[in-house]
Amino acid sequence: MSEMTERSADEDRASIKSNGRMSTGGAIKETFGRLQTSIRRAAEKSPFSPRAKGSKVTSSNESGSPCLQAPASPSLSSGSPMRSSGGFSSQMKGEDDATSPKVRSLMRSKSDPNMTGFGDSLLKRGQFISRSLKFGTKKDKEKTSRQEPFLPATEGSVEDREEMKKKEEEEEVVVWEEMETYTLPDLPHTPLSVMQINKLIEMEVLEEAHLNLLALRQEVQLEWEQSGEDSPVELAKKEKDLNLLYGDLRSKLKSIVCTSNSLPSRNKGLLVHVACIIQEEEKRAKEPGGLAGSWMEAWREAVSEGVKAKLESVHLEHCDQSTSWLAVHLGLLGKAIVEDLEGVQKHLRWSYPPSFDVFSTYVRSYHAAVRQHLKTLEQQVTELKDLHALLNWIINSYKSERIMGHPSLQPNMKDVSADLQLEDNFLLHLREKYCCRVKEDMRSLLGRVIELEAEDMWTKGMNPEKEDNFLNSVFHMDIWIKVKGNVVNAHQIDAALEKKVTVSCLEELEHFPKRFEMEFRRHSATLGPESLRTEYQITYINTFAALLQHMEEYQNSCPAQVEGFRREVRWLIARLMQALEDQFKEDVEPYLRRMMRRKWLTIDDDFQQLRSRTELLSQNCHLMRPPHVKEMVSQLHYHVVKEYVGQLMKKYYSCKNRKHEKAARKMHLQLETLRKLFEHMGSTHEWLHSVGEHLSNIIGQKNETDIKNHLQVLVEHYPDFSKKHLVAVLNFRGLMRGHEYQLILQRFSKLKKTLGGAGGNTNRVLFGDMVVTVNPGCLSSLPFSCLSSLLPDN
Repeated sequence: MSEMTERSADEDRASIKSNGRMSTGGAIKETFGRLQTSIRRAAEKSPFSPRAKGSKVTSSNESGSPCLQAPASPSLSSGSPMRSSGGFSSQMKGEDDATSPKVRSLMRSKSDPNMTGFGDSLLKRGQFISRSLKFGTKKDKEKTSRQEPFLPATEGSVEDREEMKKKEEEEEVVVWEEMETYTLPDLPHTPLSVMQINKLIEMEVLEEAHLNLLALRQEVQLEWEQSGEDSPVELAKKEKDLNLLYGDLRSKLKSIVCTSNSLPSRNKGLLVHVACIIQEEEKRAKEPGGLAGSWMEAWREAVSEGVKAKLESVHLEHCDQSTSWLAVHLGLLGKAIVEDLEGVQKHLRWSYPPSFDVFSTYVRSYHAAVRQHLKTLEQQVTELKDLHALLNWIINSYKSERIMGHPSLQPNMKDVSADLQLEDNFLLHLREKYCCRVKEDMRSLLGRVIELEAEDMWTKGMNPEKEDNFLNSVFHMDIWIKVKGNVVNAHQIDAALEKKVTVSCLEELEHFPKRFEMEFRRHSATLGPESLRTEYQITYINTFAALLQHMEEYQNSCPAQVEGFRREVRWLIARLMQALEDQFKEDVEPYLRRMMRRKWLTIDDDFQQLRSRTELLSQNCHLMRPPHVKEMVSQLHYHVVKEYVGQLMKKYYSCKNRKHEKAARKMHLQLETLRKLFEHMGSTHEWLHSVGEHLSNIIGQKNETDIKNHLQVLVEHYPDFSKKHLVAVLNFRGLMRGHEYQLILQRFSKLKKTLGGAGGNTNRVLFGDMVVTVNPGCLSSLPFSCLSSLLPDN
């Protein structure tokens, strides 16, 4: 640039003729005087200037006063910035005769056909832009304001105004389309100096700067052709200056385009010249001497830079300053995009020819700028709510009526897509990040649930709360609300994310039952009374059953994950119920073991303890929700009946002296008491109810011969009742030998053969699980026919 400055300084000195007495300060003043005149001339030539055509102002040359043309640009008109004004004209007076005829011949009058056509073209464009910007003189506004109240609101006047408006719109479209046929004015024969052109570019006198650049380009090319291979160093410097000036012009155009929508009132007039320059340079792209690269592409880059600057100017708080920092920023971002595109649609696009496709270019630039902006935002986002806001904005909001689908933009959105068109891996990465965050939040919530149970319940020994008379912990609602909220929020974005989030929640939940059980067992040793531990176990059976019921809502969408969670919950519930069963069995075992003994016949203490433990179990079972309570009660019902009747099979006691009648009554009464207790608890094993009656009938018969009449019903109801069980029952009654004893056994064998497997439900096993004890002391009194059945060969 230093070389360009030196050359321009030399040219300035050569172009200014003085009498030798002019000081350096006078020369500087003279130069700035020319620049001021240039600015005034650019304003007159602007389409917004009322003096663009038919101006009454006459130049010094027209008035006949002698004025010398600047030698550096002898073709400049009277309004050129290089025409001297004031003192400079007076100093140069008298040298008019020295001006060469060639220079005078290059001067053009306002009647030049080329200038007239160019002026008309600019006038039309200026009138069109003025109408689109609603410019007008103060006199016009006053006239309109005075006349409008007196216009009659008749049907004819309304129609006239509508027709006039329609015609104006048609004229605007015609003028807009005529911008495509821009014709370049004649180039000056001698271009301005490098510094002068550079000043014109800086002062945004674009049209004249461009014309002089083209003239300089033509001059350089001509000199290259004349010089041939022996090109002087000065010509190379001149070409370098040309390239530098072209670079400055392109930078200036890009600067104007970049800020065109931010400063519409300042840049709209300049954009007309910008478009003309770009059109002309695109036509001359293949000619030598031009700047490398596409001017249209540079214009698009400038649009993109302006759009990027617009997005970066949108207010963005730090995540530590506000919890809703991202949601607020995205809302402001969408609003800024809509407002900017509305400005392009209403104003900017009319400053360019239709071939520029201005609106679509801005939309595509916003797509690209938003994509880059979102990548920057994604690196700052860590919270689930912010990830949701970002995904929802990308997938739904951006193309909705709030932004790209806004009703005001639709007339021009037909030729351009409203989709953001992000890279697939970015959106996939964002979805995975969202699901990972969902898992982390779920894991944190579940860990917090266990911590609260340990702090508030297990450590302090607090009793569980009740809901609808059932023991319950509210944490299943906390978990369900969290999962439901995650799924609903994901559904707001799209169905694919909803399923991925549901899967993520259920996969994390699958590990929760084991984690909970491990912590509960770790605290079990310090839980205090056994009754409190029982309440906790019932509470968690109810709670996890309720949680599973909530999660089964997602059976259709995520069957594999729901099944995995169901399996884990059922195992936990089964282990908790087994712990309750084992505790009850352990409590009643001493009392059941002392049944059917000599002391049992006279003392009821053991049975009363058994009854008390069973009643306590009943109370606890009423705190457990179905269906698990029925399952556990049925299991314990079976266990108590089996162990109670099983004492008969151990032959600890044999009734004598007609005590069998008392024993039968007592057995029937106790088993009936147990039946009522378990039936009240909801046991489903009704088939156990009659065993006490059948056994009591056999044991309590006065006549031994009547025993045979009660065998069939027993065998029908309990097919697993075998001969050894009958022998044990008869032994308890006191009948261990004799002819009647043999007849009873024969009758039983015949019934078993006759009924076979049709004697009831073979899946119901009661006596088959009982151990029959053989009393060796009785074997000596048995006949050989009975002993032979016990031999291994048989």
